[in-house]
Amino acid sequence: MKSVAVYCGHQFGTDPEFTRDAAKVGELLARNKIKLVFGGGNVGLMGAVANGALENSGQVIGISTHHVVAKQEPVHEGVEIEIVDGVNERKQRMFDLSDAFCILPGGIGTLNELTDVMTMQQIGESKKPIFFLNTGGYWDIFANVLEHMQSNGFIADMKDYEIHVVKEPQELIKLIMNTDNLVTNGFSTDNFNS
Repeated sequence: MKSVAVYCGHQFGTDPEFTRDAAKVGELLARNKIKLVFGGGNVGLMGAVANGALENSGQVIGISTHHVVAKQEPVHEGVEIEIVDGVNERKQRMFDLSDAFCILPGGIGTLNELTDVMTMQQIGESKKPIFFLNTGGYWDIFANVLEHMQSNGFIADMKDYEIHVVKEPQELIKLIMNTDNLVTNGFSTDNFNS
C-alpha cells in the first residue's frame, strides 16, 4: 500500500472528534510512509488530515479544480497541488493515484466520491478497498440506506464491495498496513455497528 485517498468534508462538522481523527489519520499515514492523496484544500477536515501528514513529514498530493478553489477551498500551501478542469477529472485523478480509499465524515462531495468508487467495485472495474473511519457512528445512517436498497432489490450482493469499517484511526492504519492479509467474505452493514 503506497498511497491512500482520504475523502472527507471541507467543513469541520459539529463534533471535535472529527477533526481529531482526521489529523490522526494524516499523522499515521505519514509515519507509515503512505502517501496521502486528498482534495487539496486548506479547510475543514481536508486541511486537518493534510496538516497531520505534513507535521509528520508525510508525502501529500492534493487534487482540486479551478472552480472549487475559487468558490470554497483555498489550496493548501506547502502541498503539491494539481489543478484539473472539473470535478469528474478530479475524482478520476484521485482514483488513479490511490491504492485504497479512506472515508471520513463529510457531506455531499464525500458521498459522491464514495459512491463512484462503490460503483466501480460493483461493476468490477476496481478491487481497491474502501475503509470507513466511522467516528462517533457518523456513517451508521449510510448503512441503513444500503440495507434499504438491498431489501428493495437494488443491491443484489454485498460481496461486490470491498468495504471495511473501523471506529479508531489506529484500527484503520492496522487494516491499511495489512491489506494483503485482509479476508473478504463480502460486506455486511452490521460492520458499521460492531
